[in-house]
Amino acid sequence: MATPKLVLGAVAGVLAGAVGLAHASSHREAPFITTAPKVDGTDFYMFRSYEPGREDTVVIIANYLPLQDAYGGPNYFSLDPNALYEIHIDNSGDGVEDITFQFRFQTQVKGLAVAAGNKMVPVPLANIGTIAPGDSAAQNVVETYTLDIVRGDRRSGMRMPVLGAGGARNLGKPIDNIGTKSIPDYPTYADSFIHDIAIPGCTGDARVFVGQRREGFVVNLGETFDLVNIAVPVEELGPQGQDARALEPNTIADKNVTSLALEVPAACLRGSTPIIGGWTTASLRQARVINPQPQRTSAGAPPTNTGAALEGGAWAQVSRLGSPLVNEVVIGLPDKDLFNATEPKDDAARFADYVFNPTLPELLEILFGAAGVKAPDVFPRTDLIAAFLTGIDGLTKVQGSNTVPSEMLRLNLDIDPTPRAEQDDLGVLGGDLAGFPNGRRPIDDVVDIALRVAMGVLIPENVDPASLDSRRLKYTDGARPDPDAYLGRFPFLDHPLPGSPNEAAMLARR
Repeated sequence: MATPKLVLGAVAGVLAGAVGLAHASSHREAPFITTAPKVDGTDFYMFRSYEPGREDTVVIIANYLPLQDAYGGPNYFSLDPNALYEIHIDNSGDGVEDITFQFRFQTQVKGLAVAAGNKMVPVPLANIGTIAPGDSAAQNVVETYTLDIVRGDRRSGMRMPVLGAGGARNLGKPIDNIGTKSIPDYPTYADSFIHDIAIPGCTGDARVFVGQRREGFVVNLGETFDLVNIAVPVEELGPQGQDARALEPNTIADKNVTSLALEVPAACLRGSTPIIGGWTTASLRQARVINPQPQRTSAGAPPTNTGAALEGGAWAQVSRLGSPLVNEVVIGLPDKDLFNATEPKDDAARFADYVFNPTLPELLEILFGAAGVKAPDVFPRTDLIAAFLTGIDGLTKVQGSNTVPSEMLRLNLDIDPTPRAEQDDLGVLGGDLAGFPNGRRPIDDVVDIALRVAMGVLIPENVDPASLDSRRLKYTDGARPDPDAYLGRFPFLDHPLPGSPNEAAMLARR
């Protein structure tokens, strides 16, 4: 039997009680969402900005539309104009949103045409020439979006528009990175879509960016889901003393994703305590009728299509993500669609068994018991409750306060950000209190944190001695984040890989 990728030794720098259940990412995590990738939330980040001079702001990034191949033309990866994308903040600890940022998208097909004989005929492509900052004349498909803030209930609360420079209501979104011939300088082009915004009821500088980014999540994805098909000896270090967390490939390093990124003054999000919780959702209309004959709007009008489907009715939530990969590897298959449709305040009643009696450790023992892996025989797993449902006393929960048990990503606004060069990718487990699960930064290696915590690294040594040796193992999938693969400024995730030249070759030259 293949041995799991483990590194022997005690977990150095663990702060007792300072971290709870952690997970990875959420690509294609539930049966229904696999049919609607445009509204599939993949990663959610929330952290105090470590961009010099912006430390008093909070960066929130919600990623959607997973596993984008850079060459995926001719339609590429627009977001859904019939969907509602939301980022929620709970600053009162009751599991209910107090602030919601709502994104709605609009897609315009300009109908650019070229002369073919004696007729001007619309082209089938997204562009017919070079695109540059301030010059979109050759761009055939244009996306814009509106941003609103809702205070109180996301459906019935006070909704007000968030405006860009000069009072702009419709904000621009860069076209995806088609390739270097179409967009010779994509970084400069994309940066021109970072918008300064005015948030009603909030003073201070705020910014927003929506657009394609290079996938920032790091995971040995295929082998992990093939019954953890990772075979590296159980040893302190890998070949030539190399850290074993750099021996396996990040199998999604050649993918892009679409980010909804906000930078908001921390004071605008704070409630009665410094702790805030956040999560992202996407909703679709309840009714859809397939249009058998999509038509242009009217004769002589720009050739915008009425669409292949007509949608209406109330919003129905179909995607949800707070702490990463909760739905993917914690929630059982029968309840995955339900989790995506529910609100945090209802989690304790509906999903507590998956936290108290987690299945992942049991599966790892079945797969790798011969290599010394033993699931903790401690039920209920109270060591996993804090980060998953309540926050951690003294870190992401005010000591002794009452918090409604609810799954979300929590952040302590009073903890200063760690400068980029000093960040530890194991977050709190590595002694970096500004890292996961105190929020989540792009560099945080949430897969390895997940494995170690799920396997009981935080259980006191005098509890369940039979699993003590297993709990001390440094579990890893072997793929490690590269600090140079991220930006040190807003929007922090790197510019997307181009569809041309070949993006794998571009990646190899980084």
